Amino acid sequence: MNKNVRRNLTQAAACLICAITAWRYAIILEGKEFSGGTVTWPLLSFESAAAYLLVLGLVLTFLYRRIAAVVTVAACVLCLPVYLEFIAPGPFRWVVRNVGFKGEWKTFLRADFVWDAWAVAGIVSVAIALYVCLAALLVRKDRNGAS
Repeated sequence: MNKNVRRNLTQAAACLICAITAWRYAIILEGKEFSGGTVTWPLLSFESAAAYLLVLGLVLTFLYRRIAAVVTVAACVLCLPVYLEFIAPGPFRWVVRNVGFKGEWKTFLRADFVWDAWAVAGIVSVAIALYVCLAALLVRKDRNGAS
């Protein structure tokens, strides 16, 4: 198999895995109380936008791999806060409060760290996608001129 085809398929697979977790959160959290908060509503909007960007990155991978890598990196950055909020709600609230967001939390904090398998899968998929896409951005052109 050609190197470029293998790189494209790897990047497309990373986009697809990230898109699955992003769409899962975007669909499940839509219409819940999570979507009405002053802090959580922008997070859900970022997650929904990232889900669309990941699909765009998946399609662009086969046409313009480096542009798709930039789109995927931006989508990964947008997805990460939702996953962190589900795994570490205590530190997340502390960071949000100290950054300057003055929002109200409608739910009580039960624990600082919570195990959420989908959020862990999201963080792992984001890490893999970032690795693959940053490698696509940093690779030099081959001898044949293909990137």
